[in-house]
Amino acid sequence: MQKTIVVCGHGTGISDAVANKFGGEGFQVALVARSADKLEKARDILQARDIKAAAFPTDLSDPNAAKGLVKRVTGQLGPVTAIHWNAYDNSVGDVMTADAGALRSVFDLSVTSLVLTLQEALADLRAAKGAVLVTNGGLGLFDPKIDAMAVQWNSMGLAIANAAKHKLIGLLSEKLRADEITVGEVVVIGLVKGTVWDTGNANVDPRTVADMFWEIYSQHESRVITVS
Repeated sequence: MQKTIVVCGHGTGISDAVANKFGGEGFQVALVARSADKLEKARDILQARDIKAAAFPTDLSDPNAAKGLVKRVTGQLGPVTAIHWNAYDNSVGDVMTADAGALRSVFDLSVTSLVLTLQEALADLRAAKGAVLVTNGGLGLFDPKIDAMAVQWNSMGLAIANAAKHKLIGLLSEKLRADEITVGEVVVIGLVKGTVWDTGNANVDPRTVADMFWEIYSQHESRVITVS
């Protein structure tokens, strides 16, 4: 049966490297992000490399939209084998000035929508003994120096969301073990080349991270990897 990976929060950097890595290994690729134009361009590039890909424009900060994503993907590409969650929101810099809607949006994108997407894909993931693969960032680590950095970078909301997502990964790893679903997380401590964070001194190659996700999937071993 054809394998399909759903890349949620596609853009330059890690998610695009994951799409290319898994596509190169024979997976179909479902590209998910808000911008239809950018997704279509990315889809065309993958298809030019003989990778079957499809674009699914979706606002993943909306839990209802996330909940409906899996049916759209399976209707076009068939059952889901793996989900890569790369979506994040850095719009809440200072939690002392953020309103309730903005705070909910940041949390929903990192946690609520991820959970709802997994609920909808659970039967497929069980049948395929598939994988949940999550990109996370070092700002979520519990360290006073990192907390100071998050405040200095005006990224407090992202730091909170990353911390919650990291806890979720641990819970999912335990919960889904009996279903033989692999749960993997790569925590990036540093700046990823080719992204909006790259001002010329980025130190993390996204292809290295994609290789880590492939290793987690292919070895069927749930774990957390830190890369810097």
